Amino acid sequence: MIVKPARLLLAMTAMVALPSFAQNVATVNGKPIPAAKVDQVVKQVVAQGKATDSPQLREAIKKDLIGREVLIQEADKQGVGTRPDVKNAIDNARQSIIINAMLADYIKKNPVKDAEIKAEYDKYKSQQGDKEYHARHILVATEDEAKQIIAKLKGGAKFEELAKQSKDPGSAANGGDLDWASPGSFVPEFSKAMTSLQKGQITETPVKTQYGFHVIKLEDVRASKFPPLEEVKQQVAESLQQRKLAAFREELLKKAKIQ
Repeated sequence: MIVKPARLLLAMTAMVALPSFAQNVATVNGKPIPAAKVDQVVKQVVAQGKATDSPQLREAIKKDLIGREVLIQEADKQGVGTRPDVKNAIDNARQSIIINAMLADYIKKNPVKDAEIKAEYDKYKSQQGDKEYHARHILVATEDEAKQIIAKLKGGAKFEELAKQSKDPGSAANGGDLDWASPGSFVPEFSKAMTSLQKGQITETPVKTQYGFHVIKLEDVRASKFPPLEEVKQQVAESLQQRKLAAFREELLKKAKIQ
């Protein structure tokens, strides 16, 4: 069989065009959507742990990209992208994307080391101490008010009832209950007074802090229940990471010429 030159040319043209067509998953009003775009979105979704690569996921992403292309084409027709408010939003988004990419690069080059995590964990653990305290308190504005409350308590009044007048809204409704906490969770003046009490004892004199005057009752004491390092390692690492980024930012601000 002899193939005529015209047919041969058409066949060769089709063979050349096929790879180009295969590179696109769809065409919207003449605008192609590359298969590489689907691959990129799939990679992002899988990396975020939101789904696994599958034909169903790829089909859903394809439909989404088609819908977005239809919408952006219509928005371009209406000139939405030329509006000042939209331009500002695009510029802000561009800045955020670039900044986040730079910070991600910084973290890759300056990762938090296991030794740093261990040191931070040990530091926090030592600050927490080996005991936890279950206390109640009543916070008032003046020393005289606190003295009156102490007198009422000595006269037999219930701490939980008097706590309703506390200025601390977080605990007033719960009888002044502060739940279990380490001394490091409170301001020094409060911690010192609380840890000096015996179980069931109430402060004899008002305790002054930056918040006002406190009357404190110690309900109980127990050994600290501190989580093992492996359980909180990720949280500690993230905290240290944020500190590194904050220090990097401050360093750049110091170097910058700001007028």
